[in-house]
Amino acid sequence: MPKAELHLHIEGTLEPELVFACARRNGVQLPFADVEELRRRYVFDDLQSFLDLYYLAMGVLRTERDFTELADAYLARAREQGVRHAEIFFDPQAHVSRGVPLEVVLDGLEASLSTAPERFGISTRLIACFLRDRGPREAMETWEALEPHTARLHGVGLDSAEVGHPPDAFEPVFARARQAGLHLVAHAGEEGPPDYIWQALDVLGVERVDHGIRAIEDPALLARLARDRTPLTVCPLSNVRLRCVPSLAEHRLPELVDAGLLVTINSDDPAYFGGYVDDNFQALKRELGFGDDVLRELAANSFRASFVEEDERARLLGEL
Repeated sequence: MPKAELHLHIEGTLEPELVFACARRNGVQLPFADVEELRRRYVFDDLQSFLDLYYLAMGVLRTERDFTELADAYLARAREQGVRHAEIFFDPQAHVSRGVPLEVVLDGLEASLSTAPERFGISTRLIACFLRDRGPREAMETWEALEPHTARLHGVGLDSAEVGHPPDAFEPVFARARQAGLHLVAHAGEEGPPDYIWQALDVLGVERVDHGIRAIEDPALLARLARDRTPLTVCPLSNVRLRCVPSLAEHRLPELVDAGLLVTINSDDPAYFGGYVDDNFQALKRELGFGDDVLRELAANSFRASFVEEDERARLLGEL
């Protein structure tokens, strides 16, 4: 089924085989004996336990070639999963803080993404995310480094450890990005409370809420999201792996859909969470009994919630 992916961290597509290939090429010593030992580490108690491994593994990414191969590998898998358009997150701070120049990251990704329509049949947009646990001051420093490159970006986001790092602290940097004409998104309501979603909407002025599943706890927020048709980029398999929900069968996604919200389905960090975007769709069919009509509407929502131009959106919707 044709679909867009709107919540995808490119660093979270780093499969173990590529981790070891980059490590060998770049002379990085890993604390894992082999691919299988690394895979066995993919059991997480919460978001932070995942992030610890996530940042460790991405330490192998050092050169433009590494980032190009990373993006190429994702796009090849995404094509097999029916993706026609992808809005891809990356974390500048996670790379610059370990000595990788921002230009290396951008050039490496762009070498892949610029030719993605011809090679993979996938249009792309690039969204730079600020690491909320590194604070608003570093986020502003990161923005100042990104500002000369805004023509290469389509938006900014806010990700990483959520609890204890409310969105409102990042209002100044989001205001700068808005003034530069970029789209705004933010992770909110994954582990954090519904109030974080309110802050993302009313303080940051986001156009989409990444995750947002805890909106179900606040009837007034549900009504607001439904009225404004604010998209949620929900990541079901991620929610289970990070223990935000006990199991997929207990996910409250059906309630979000029934409440009239503009819900989209995405894979988040698929190398770590057991599946790419269509794997998430198939899990909803298997575990929650979603029929093909519901899945088709969720796929259509992904095009409606994307940042593509109206004529391109109409063309993508026409594929359904």
